[in-house]
Amino acid sequence: MRSVARVAELIVPFMAIGYLAVAGGGCMNITELPSVIATIVKSALGLDQAAGGAMGYAVAQAMMQGIKRGLFSNEAGMGSAPNAAATASTKPNHPAAQGYVQMLGVFIDTIVICTATAAIILLSGHLESGSGLNGIALTQAALVSQVGDWGAAFVAIAILLFAFTSIIANYSYGESNIEYIFKSKSAIMFYRIAVLAMVFIGSVLDLPVVWSFADLSMGMMAIINLIAIGLLSGVAFMVLRDYEEQRKAGKDPIFDRTKFPKLDKQLDKDVW
Repeated sequence: MRSVARVAELIVPFMAIGYLAVAGGGCMNITELPSVIATIVKSALGLDQAAGGAMGYAVAQAMMQGIKRGLFSNEAGMGSAPNAAATASTKPNHPAAQGYVQMLGVFIDTIVICTATAAIILLSGHLESGSGLNGIALTQAALVSQVGDWGAAFVAIAILLFAFTSIIANYSYGESNIEYIFKSKSAIMFYRIAVLAMVFIGSVLDLPVVWSFADLSMGMMAIINLIAIGLLSGVAFMVLRDYEEQRKAGKDPIFDRTKFPKLDKQLDKDVW
């Protein structure tokens, strides 16, 4: 299963690059892009709503939706990305370098890929037309209007691969944690049945219900992880200072755990 999860992790970058390439080709009305970006900014800040006397409510709703969809798109602050990062080797070989790479992933997911999708939808005019479409159907219709009928098939295949790799990777993370915590085969079997049940139920429920459940789950993960981050902040800043000091000295940063005796005693022997 871990090897399958590794393959899933390798597929994601190629799918992301392919999606951005098609999104770039779909934005043929490039002259309209500045107005699209202006629309995104105005909607996010609630400027139109402010004219109607509801600026506070609009800004609050924009922030809530942005945070919820941001968590879903990049998992920032949820503690899931380090599971994949733990199997990777960074250059330079230092935990802080790995942290910077994870920060870049958040930027690519949210600012680059999500903005490309928003641009395609806004350029298509489907939101203004009141088509009633939402979710993947809206993205498919928008891309079809820009690149032709093959755009619908491309979005379907891209979402299939993104969803499949996400399910496999997150399942692998969960199984590793269940195995570590319970050390029981019956617990793992119960987890597998629960995952299959959730995948099936999620595929047949209404979209708002799925989003609500996803937001609740991710919010709980974020709260737990942020508490852990707060408790570990001293270690994080200590490691970051070590990285920056080596960079300022003109060295290629390498993490030497023996420089931190207290941390060295707490870490497993095979960590860094």
